[in-house]
Amino acid sequence: MNWLNDVFLTQNVAQSILLLAITIALGLYLGKFKVKGISLGITWILFVGIILSHFGFIANPQIMSFVKDFGLILFVYAIGLQVGPSFFSSLKQGGLQLNLLSLLIVVLGCITAVVIGLVTKTDLATMVGIMTGAVTNTPALGAAQQTLTDAGQDSSFLSSAYAVAYPLAVLSIIFAPMIVKAVCRIDVKKEEKQADNTTNVSNPSSLSIEVTNHGIDGKTVEYLHTIYKAPFVFSRIKHKDGTLERASKDSVVSVGDLVRVVTLKEHEQTMILLLGERLNTEEIEWDEEDGKLESQRVVVTKQEMQGKTLGQLHIGTLYNVTISRVKRGGTDLVATPNLQLQLGDRVLMVGSEDNIKKAADLLGNSLKRLEVPNLIPIFTGIFLGVLVGLIPLKFPGIPQPVKLGLAGGSLIVAILISRFGPLYKVVTYTTTSANMMVRDIGISLFLAAVGLSAGQGFVETIVNGGYWWVLYGLIITVLPIVIVSFIARLVMHLPYNTIVGLVAGAHTDPPALAFANESTETNQPAVAYATVYPLTMFLRIFSAQLLILFAL
Repeated sequence: MNWLNDVFLTQNVAQSILLLAITIALGLYLGKFKVKGISLGITWILFVGIILSHFGFIANPQIMSFVKDFGLILFVYAIGLQVGPSFFSSLKQGGLQLNLLSLLIVVLGCITAVVIGLVTKTDLATMVGIMTGAVTNTPALGAAQQTLTDAGQDSSFLSSAYAVAYPLAVLSIIFAPMIVKAVCRIDVKKEEKQADNTTNVSNPSSLSIEVTNHGIDGKTVEYLHTIYKAPFVFSRIKHKDGTLERASKDSVVSVGDLVRVVTLKEHEQTMILLLGERLNTEEIEWDEEDGKLESQRVVVTKQEMQGKTLGQLHIGTLYNVTISRVKRGGTDLVATPNLQLQLGDRVLMVGSEDNIKKAADLLGNSLKRLEVPNLIPIFTGIFLGVLVGLIPLKFPGIPQPVKLGLAGGSLIVAILISRFGPLYKVVTYTTTSANMMVRDIGISLFLAAVGLSAGQGFVETIVNGGYWWVLYGLIITVLPIVIVSFIARLVMHLPYNTIVGLVAGAHTDPPALAFANESTETNQPAVAYATVYPLTMFLRIFSAQLLILFAL
């Protein structure tokens, strides 16, 4: 059996791969078990790694360092691609609010760490190490260590403080928001059903309206666009004589007509005032019995369509169909003429079956084309993300430059590429399953590497007084989360899933986001996470360096 001992105990590439594989497989298996409906999910990988390394299954540190960073890059890059298309609209609507809350979490965490250090007479440098573990921010730990090293001082104790505080912090970040959920009696399922109304006011809304305004009697749809500049689309018009028409810019609207309108939710009331009286959609038959007019979803799969606007394609004029909305990455968009198409967009068309088929041929509508992965933009984006993360940002009075780090840079580049790539004919589309695969592989590698690196000496550190560090870390983690979560809920009335994403992003904590993603079918946690992550990453790194400088 000596060969078996050599396989698992000799630190080489093969042994590292074996440990990673068994850690991830066992962690994922344990994540399937629930206690009273609650499971740690993918976070079990971290604790399996700690247990294995505690019992002597130590992987090569350099290999684990690479796996940890590469796994984190894959995870945040996939998140960036997922939320990029809706990131900037989210930033405009609630980004400032979310980032202010995130800033408050960072500031409260730093204040808590300083106060605990003063009360317990723990030196500030050690408290910084505990704080970086309590907020699960590895780049901040690295920045603090580099600052101490550059000052000619030993920084190894920071890793121990980080490792002791980290595991419980992961759990706290996941479960602390549940305190607010319990106290405020939040019905998450009910909120998810109302997500379109509560989390994204820019989601399109379909209205059925009876025209009663005599001021627009006999006017064309084109004329209505001139008097009301907000985005809206008329998809169908049912005239007084019962005929159903596919709406175009030349269609005439008369009093007594029934119109099907797609607009943004914030413009619903204005459209009703402009046209007439809102009707119950279920009471109206919008499809003709003979099937001459119908609605279908068409998928954009031709690369030459990438980046082109609906106005440039003139689909309505050429094919006698109306495009009312476009679904992109789980988000519905109003089909305005200046909307740029991306691969994977699902375009809702209204018209006859033959005309829709002709328009579908123009856009592709071949799902097989989307099954071929586009790897060049992914790895090019990762390359650029790493470069951006390594750019030193110098500030007056701070001797060491601040960096966004590998993960922060990758996330920013992924968001920018997924949002603006179509402008330059860059194909950024990945299927949902492919994105989830990259994301889950990344977070699994990251958690396994962290666990296998943190377990050695973990128990000894706790026994030799480190249990106080665990308590300090718990306070630093939970107190800011609870305070800000109550503010977010009671004062700003944010949805629970958004609060969870905010908390995960404010701690740059992928396990918490992974747990949140597993608990909901909405993308609210991911959008909130990506909204606050870049600024938070910078603040975490900057604050850790700043506190170390005060400690010197």
